[in-house]
Amino acid sequence: MTAKTTRENRPVLVLHKDLDAASDLCHRLNFIQYSAETRDSLDARELGNREFLAIIVDEQSFHEISADSRRGIQQLLQTTPTLVMTSAALRLPLRSAEQAPIWAVELPLKRARLAHLLSQAASSRGKPRLQRLTGNSFSIGKVRQLIEQVAGFDTNVLIGGESGTGKELVARTIHELSPRSDQAFVPINCGAIPADLLESELFGHEKGAFTGAVATRKGRFELAQGGTLFLDEIGDMPMPMQVKLLRVLQERSFQRIGSNTIRRCDVRIVAATHCNLRDAVANGEFREDLYYRLNVFPIDMPPLRKRLDDIPGLLSELVMGRADATRQLRLKPCALQLLASYDWPGNVRELANLVERLAILHPTGVVGAPDLPAKYHVNATNAIPLDDGPAPITTCALPADGLLLKDHLQQVERSLIDSALAQADGVVARAARLLHMRRTTLVEKLKLA
Repeated sequence: MTAKTTRENRPVLVLHKDLDAASDLCHRLNFIQYSAETRDSLDARELGNREFLAIIVDEQSFHEISADSRRGIQQLLQTTPTLVMTSAALRLPLRSAEQAPIWAVELPLKRARLAHLLSQAASSRGKPRLQRLTGNSFSIGKVRQLIEQVAGFDTNVLIGGESGTGKELVARTIHELSPRSDQAFVPINCGAIPADLLESELFGHEKGAFTGAVATRKGRFELAQGGTLFLDEIGDMPMPMQVKLLRVLQERSFQRIGSNTIRRCDVRIVAATHCNLRDAVANGEFREDLYYRLNVFPIDMPPLRKRLDDIPGLLSELVMGRADATRQLRLKPCALQLLASYDWPGNVRELANLVERLAILHPTGVVGAPDLPAKYHVNATNAIPLDDGPAPITTCALPADGLLLKDHLQQVERSLIDSALAQADGVVARAARLLHMRRTTLVEKLKLA
């Protein structure tokens, strides 16, 4: 594998006691243009100060690594994304937000899943948490840029956007990229809590402060001390509470209900709303001074209908993020065409609900256009043919200036091998049977790819 055809300068480290299985995995990695190295142990002295794109380890080896060996490469494990191959649900050790991600990859190993996670591993260096905002559209790119610009400051942020667009995800990303990331992120939905209880939820209360206050309780401002307080649906906050919130934001202090003690608060405020606060101010439903106090740095999340190009990536993220066999769920191009013609009033949340439904109905299958609910067919047009059948292998016209037949045939062969591996769920022997060739022949072709 030459440097020109390798996606990454950093190799993937494969740890597997079965050398044949490790070699087979390296062939697959080479086929999707990743260089790889194999080891049968986690010997820190052997690895030295090497840097790897990712570590791939089988479940048995992962559990059998000795404590001494694991401590020897503790820094490598904490800073390198790790993929653990498993045949069943695997309870992995939790990692803190500062450490590299760890994923379980269910067997049989699927090429698409492997490529997806390696792509995530490549993008996890430097700004891992920002990549949680899935999509390559211009609008979501602008949101990422704004997050990067404001995350390092304590500036108040107001996130606007329709319900289901991912406003809380933006708030969490801002927190995780900020110097406050080692402290708490505390959310509260201002519209879901009754007005007479909201003050207690925000500021806390002393024992006996009111009927039912049987014990002292900290409010969200205290729980978020040193961190970030996320005020979701701030536009639904009752007017009397808006006055009290404004005073806290101005003076950076508050009192629990039933207490005379003034408590200082060091909290960053990130608020979100689905409604137009300018109109609410004009209608006398929201305080103008509080609006300007919150709207120091506005970020608007675009609705899904304005970022339709992101649907395939969002679908992949939603499917891959599932913890069961439904990660095998796939959508045909014809189904994606229908989804791209839909208005998505529920935005990304509605898309997530659709994935949940399809995962129940087609847990390990391929979803075509007829499998989608009727409402997704409303805007379908006859101008775009929706063909669920397999694409036939056809001849093509020779270009006027000719072509290099050897290179063209290599491209065709590579495409057919890739399709066979995808259809065979990444199992080389099964793909070889589909192509009517020996497994060893296919392995040799993968080496040269």
